[in-house]
Amino acid sequence: MLRPGPLNLITDVPGLRVGHASDEACRSGVTSLLVDGFWAAGVDVRGGGPGSRETEVLSPENLVGRAHAIVLSGGSVFGLAAADGVAAALSHAGLGLRLTEGSPAIPIVPAAVLHDLGNGGDKAWGLNPPYRDLGLASVAAAQRDFALGRVGAGRGAMAGLIPGGLGSASLDLGDGLLVGALVAANPVGSALMPDGQTFWAWPFEIDAEFGGHRPLGTAPVIEPVPDQSKLAALGRHQAGANTTLAIVACNADLTSAECKRLAMMAQDGLARAVRPAHTPFDGDTVFALAGGQQQLGDGMARQVQIARLGSAAADCLARAIARAVYLANLE
Repeated sequence: MLRPGPLNLITDVPGLRVGHASDEACRSGVTSLLVDGFWAAGVDVRGGGPGSRETEVLSPENLVGRAHAIVLSGGSVFGLAAADGVAAALSHAGLGLRLTEGSPAIPIVPAAVLHDLGNGGDKAWGLNPPYRDLGLASVAAAQRDFALGRVGAGRGAMAGLIPGGLGSASLDLGDGLLVGALVAANPVGSALMPDGQTFWAWPFEIDAEFGGHRPLGTAPVIEPVPDQSKLAALGRHQAGANTTLAIVACNADLTSAECKRLAMMAQDGLARAVRPAHTPFDGDTVFALAGGQQQLGDGMARQVQIARLGSAAADCLARAIARAVYLANLE
């Protein structure tokens, strides 16, 4: 039976660190994932209201297709400044591309943001939103072991009508391949089945990592958008007002194009864990990273392994979403 890595976090994939910075006054925050080196990367966007930075640089037809870090942030458009802080910190440490002699290092730092501006925190920041400073702080806080729940980019998140949060999970495929997921869960949809206790992701749970509850009875699942009137009353039926942001990572030698496929397959995990998903009101975005430590070979055998990695990434993402919501609601 397959097992999570020792931490059950995305950082079970070697070469990754995660740092959070939260602002309790404004009930928002930033989560940064830093890589050891310059990893192949891709991204897949399926929500109708995304907010992002440097996603096109990861397109397989473009020049770079790699990243030094990925940033997830609250704050809607203001949160994009978090990537400025992360880029500045990495450049100051000498990490990044150097296109001309003597120029500053240029880190590639794609980012995506979720909307948490209506959660009751103090957003009267005038001309000085806190996100650049939070980005800087998230780099300083980066480590292999990190907190889950209402922290970092998940600090002000909601999942339908209940608190969302920050989650992670990993899976050891048993032959040297490791897969992990990191998510800031802020969907308009619900992570819970109609009984209000069982997570949609329950079939993928390992070791009661999000409570171990199993569905009892056979409640019908017919209504396409449960709690629609309640969601509207909370102002969540607005483009960009909800988002699930995720990163999946593995230690295989994937290209940028293959990372794109990994991200696309991982989106299925989001759809398994949240109902409904990929709505006009969400900004659902999944990044994928590959460290290259494990060689997959060539030909059809390689494609089989990529399919296996993508399926594992989807399962990890479903588990990470459930863990995010479960832990956020224990606080």
